[in-house]
Amino acid sequence: MSTIELVNDQCFLGAHGPWLVAEIGGNHEGDFDAAMRLADQALEAGADDVKFQVYYGDTLVSSVASPDRNAHFKRFELSPRQHLDLAERVLNAGRAYVASVWDLAAFEWIAPVLTACKIGSGDLTAPPFLRAAAKTGKPLILSTGLSDMVEVKAAVQMIRTANSQYNHRSQLTLLQCTTMYPITDADANLAVMRAFASLDVTVGYSDHTLGTKALEVAAAMGAEVLEFHFTDQKQDRTFRDHQLSLDGKDLQNLIHALEEIRTLQGTADKHPLPIEFTNDHPHAFRRAVYPARDVLEGEVLDADNLCVLRPNQGIDARDYDRVVGRLARRRLQRHEPLDWQDIK
Repeated sequence: MSTIELVNDQCFLGAHGPWLVAEIGGNHEGDFDAAMRLADQALEAGADDVKFQVYYGDTLVSSVASPDRNAHFKRFELSPRQHLDLAERVLNAGRAYVASVWDLAAFEWIAPVLTACKIGSGDLTAPPFLRAAAKTGKPLILSTGLSDMVEVKAAVQMIRTANSQYNHRSQLTLLQCTTMYPITDADANLAVMRAFASLDVTVGYSDHTLGTKALEVAAAMGAEVLEFHFTDQKQDRTFRDHQLSLDGKDLQNLIHALEEIRTLQGTADKHPLPIEFTNDHPHAFRRAVYPARDVLEGEVLDADNLCVLRPNQGIDARDYDRVVGRLARRRLQRHEPLDWQDIK
């Protein structure tokens, strides 16, 4: 089971390494039963948390400046009661519930059930939403699509000014994100995560590519949080997000890939591994000091008559400089293993 607690300075500790956020977003298309079904499928497939978007058309999009978009979001609305029921479903399953809150009034009733609060890319430059999210005291996840580094730093500063708990890296996550649906691999720009790390935050990636390769690479690069859209059917759907979403099988394949990545990454503790000793490789692959030619008794040992060869038998190559300048106690044969008793 995944946890959301401070472990080694990390708030989000996923069951499979990175914290896996299944973003249902608008893929329920305003159908509460579909939203419940998608939540269940994401949980069954292994997501660490299920994420929804809390919005209402008239508090999100101007009905005058953009009437079509206003109408679209109205069609996809879920009621407060339905959002709370979704949260209960996810939390009762022992997983985390996260929401992007795109309505200021909604913070009051949704915050108590949030495991963490998401700030979408479109709200990164909206002070009222940054401050309202910070007021919840929940771990915050901030997507950074559309933004340059100056804007990202300004948003981080505003959040930390509003609530000092977000000075701790475990409490504030920045997600590299490109706001387009879908994007090409070249537009994923995963290297930005390295720049985010300098801000003393948790670093992750919000994916809008097709497939799971970008998510896998992001994990290999150290992303601690991976967000992806989730659906139950990618084909023959008119809403754009379905095509770039993962389904249950995709998520299970991603989890398998993450386990392989973790295996390959191993541990940062550098030491010889048991498999390297299995066939006596430290002896077979490393070098020792040998006579490069026949050496007379009493002859000075130097670069002219010494060499280092495999196997590491006799005097270890690391002692080469200790041998140079000494005398041969006896006649030495070319390439014979040496012993300290052979030199003086």
